[in-house]
Amino acid sequence: MTTPRRPLSEAERLDWLRLARTDAVGPITFHHLVSRYGSAGAAIEALPELSRRGGRRAGLKPPSVAEAKRELEALARIGGRLVAACEPDYPEALAAIEDAPPVLSLLGRGELATRPMVGIVGARNASLNGRRMARDMARELGEAGFTVASGFARGIDTAAHEGAFATGTLAVLAGGLDIVYPPENAGLYDRLGQSGLAVAECALGTQPTARHFPRRNRLISGLSLGVVVIEAALRSGSLITARMAAEQGRQVLAVPGSPLDPRAQGCNRLIRGGATLVESAEHVLEALAPQISAPLLREPSPMGPRSHSTALPEGGDGAEADRARAMAEVLERLSPTPTAVDELLRDCQLSPPVVLTVLLELELAGRIERQPGNRISLL
Repeated sequence: MTTPRRPLSEAERLDWLRLARTDAVGPITFHHLVSRYGSAGAAIEALPELSRRGGRRAGLKPPSVAEAKRELEALARIGGRLVAACEPDYPEALAAIEDAPPVLSLLGRGELATRPMVGIVGARNASLNGRRMARDMARELGEAGFTVASGFARGIDTAAHEGAFATGTLAVLAGGLDIVYPPENAGLYDRLGQSGLAVAECALGTQPTARHFPRRNRLISGLSLGVVVIEAALRSGSLITARMAAEQGRQVLAVPGSPLDPRAQGCNRLIRGGATLVESAEHVLEALAPQISAPLLREPSPMGPRSHSTALPEGGDGAEADRARAMAEVLERLSPTPTAVDELLRDCQLSPPVVLTVLLELELAGRIERQPGNRISLL
C-alpha cells in the first residue's frame, strides 16, 4: 500500500531539497532513507552516522537550511517552483519509476505534466525529412490530447517542441532550469516559459555535462507512455532513451529509414529488436491505446513513511562486530564491474534488509555507485 500524496509544508520542502542535494544521495538512496526514517528531516539527522559506518571519515553533511532557501528564492525569481515526488502535482508516470527524482524544478505551464505524454527523440544532425516528421507527429499527437516530451536538443528534439507548442510541450533539461543549452535555443526556451513547460532535476546553475544526459533521458522516458525515435545512429543518446523506456515498462516506437542513411540504422535496429514500427501519429495512437485505457504500470517508488525499523543493530560491541562482518561479506562480492542488486541478495548469506542497509551506508560513504537497471559498482 502506497502512502497518499500530499503537499509539503515549507519546512518539509526545505528538508526534501536539502536531502536531495546532498552528495552521495541519489534518487534511490533518497527514497530508501525517507522510507526507513519516516521523513527527510529524520534522514538528514541520520546521515553523519550512516556515512561513518560505511567508511567515510568526515560525516556526510547536507546543504544548510539557508542554502536551500536561497535555491528556492532564486527559482521563484525566474518564475519557477519546486515540486516533490510525494506531492499531487508531481507527474504520476514519473513517480512510478524506481529512480524518480525526489524534487523537480518546473517553469511554465505545470498542468502539462499531469496529462498523458509521448516522448519524441532523435538525431541532433537530423535531416529535413526527419525534422518535418517530428514536427508533424508532435502537432498531431498534441491535437489528440497528449503533451509531447523531448530533451531540448538540436534536431529532432527541437522540431518536436516546435510542432507541439500550440497544444503543449515539455522539455527536460540536462542542466539547471536557468541554463539554456544549446544556446541557439534561447528563443525556444523563452516560449517554453510562456506556453510550454521546462523541467529540470539538477540545481539552478548546473551546466550540462556528459554525465547529465543519460539522467535526463530516463526522465523523458519515465514521463511518457511511449517513446518515438526518429533518426538515430547506432551509438546515440536516443537509443539510451529507448533502452531506458523498455526497462521502465514503456512502449518503444521507431520510424524506419533507408539502410543507406547512418541516421536510420539505430531506428532500424530497434525495430528488428521488437520496437513498434510507426510512420505517423495515427500509428502511435494505435500502439498506445492499451496504455491510455490503463495508464501505469507499476507502483510508485516509496516516498513517505513506511517501516521505521533498522536492519542492523544500532549500538554495542556485538552490533559493531555484526556490522563489520556484513560489510566485509558485501564488499567481497562487489567490483568496479556493475553487479545486479538482486544477484547480490541471492548470493549473500545475509537477510535482504541487512544487505540493503550495508549498500545504503556504502553509497553514503562514496564507496559504491548505482548504475541503471538496479546495479551497483565499487568505486
